[in-house]
Amino acid sequence: MIWHGHILAAISGFVIIWAVLRDAFETVVLPRRVTRHFQITAWFYRQTWIPWRRIAEHIKTAARQQNFLGYFGPLSLFLLLGFWATGLISGFALVQYGIGGHEQLSGEPMTFGRILYHSGETFFTLGYGDIVPTSGAARALSVIEAGMGFAFLGVVIGYIPVVYSSFSRREIQISMLDARAGSPPTAEELLVRLARTQGNSGMDQRVLDQVLRDWERWAAELLESQISYPALTFFRSQHSNQSWLGALTTMLDVTSLLMVGIEGVQPEQAKLTFAMARHAAVDLAQVVKARYETAAVDRLPAAELDRLQGSLAAAGLRLRNDEAAREKLAKLRLMYEPYLHAMSRNLMLPLPPWRYAAKPRDNWQAGPWDRLIQARGLAVLGQNRPRLRGEDHF
Repeated sequence: MIWHGHILAAISGFVIIWAVLRDAFETVVLPRRVTRHFQITAWFYRQTWIPWRRIAEHIKTAARQQNFLGYFGPLSLFLLLGFWATGLISGFALVQYGIGGHEQLSGEPMTFGRILYHSGETFFTLGYGDIVPTSGAARALSVIEAGMGFAFLGVVIGYIPVVYSSFSRREIQISMLDARAGSPPTAEELLVRLARTQGNSGMDQRVLDQVLRDWERWAAELLESQISYPALTFFRSQHSNQSWLGALTTMLDVTSLLMVGIEGVQPEQAKLTFAMARHAAVDLAQVVKARYETAAVDRLPAAELDRLQGSLAAAGLRLRNDEAAREKLAKLRLMYEPYLHAMSRNLMLPLPPWRYAAKPRDNWQAGPWDRLIQARGLAVLGQNRPRLRGEDHF
């Protein structure tokens, strides 16, 4: 019976080692989404994200809530690496316990707890030598485990910088959107600001196409990076009113309007950008296991669409307003909004509106001293006063 127990332990250990190595390979090395029903990393993120999100739901202040959620992405990387390391150490300990062939220098009997300790010191190459493998199989397994520990260290050194490099590339474009489309970005604001650069005389096709090409490439990089490194989906932007999901939503909204038809604007590049952005939305919804949301709030009711058309018209952009155009816009929205709503709910990332009811300040216009500086400047302008000592230095 004891012998059967050792065999079962060894088999279980091999299964755990294989499962962890396979999962680590698929997560770190394999550059495509795994469609298998069960994956350890996906299970890990579900088990850790759900309680984290439930805690965040009790935080009433939006900014504090987003700050708390922002810790999850970076922290989850270290937790995942620790989870893999724990799995490998436990797997090797089970195999070592199953094959036997160890002795402790103090002569005490070997227990699974001591074998687990020996597996840990071997994996991290501590080399205390208080527990010694005596059989050939045990020695070989110890060498393999020590080599795997070095490989694991290499994964830690190589994986984290690559993830942060991808995050940085994603965020640069999102930060640039602040001055182009507001904070949070909206389709109305982006189109109006592009039109105003031409003096309200319409849209410069070359400028518009270049902007759309940049965002087509950004959507492709977003899809590639977040399928290769799913943890990136949980990384928040630097500002609580910005996100990769908000930027993706804005570009889908913008290209939808251009495809419906704006007088004097050619929609060819908009179609390409819409296709790439929609592809990213659909595939990333599957990465985060988003479910279809049937009760989502309508982001663009009829009255809001009328206001949007009025704002665009004031900037010299005449959006088609016949029944066929409204039906086409509804069909285009149905192609991507359900996926965006599902991801928004899963990740607790709010979707931006189509237009502002009351325009907020852009992030670049806000600063911690702005009110004090403005008040001081008005006071200085309102009176002639002698200069204070040291004021010339500012």
